[in-house]
Amino acid sequence: MNPTELPVLDAEGLKTLCEPPSVLAGCAHCQGLHCPGWESIPGGYDTRQLHPVGTLRKDPFEEPTLDEKLPPGTHTWSADAPIAIDYAPYNRSSVWVCGHCRKPFLRYTEYGGYYSDERVRAVAPGLVV
Repeated sequence: MNPTELPVLDAEGLKTLCEPPSVLAGCAHCQGLHCPGWESIPGGYDTRQLHPVGTLRKDPFEEPTLDEKLPPGTHTWSADAPIAIDYAPYNRSSVWVCGHCRKPFLRYTEYGGYYSDERVRAVAPGLVV
């Protein structure tokens, strides 16, 4: 599916993917993605097990803000950092679910000077703002 064809999700739509709460436990197919905070997708993990269901990028033609929303004591990679969908890096993320158990994940690609790094974070509904 083309990223511009994915439905744009808001905070409530993202939280809805976490229902019933049993989906948050995951399964053997997505167990390799232990990622309460943003992490690189592990080498060898078969990402074909994840299916795109939405995006947090409101307008695919406008450059989203690079501003972050981080409370004191947290940083972008913190497991307890809020999932602030209007702020970086969430506003550049797509939403995926495990094809077996429907556990939701956020994915985005971080681009550096000489590299790109595909990152993933499990959705924790209590952190979505």
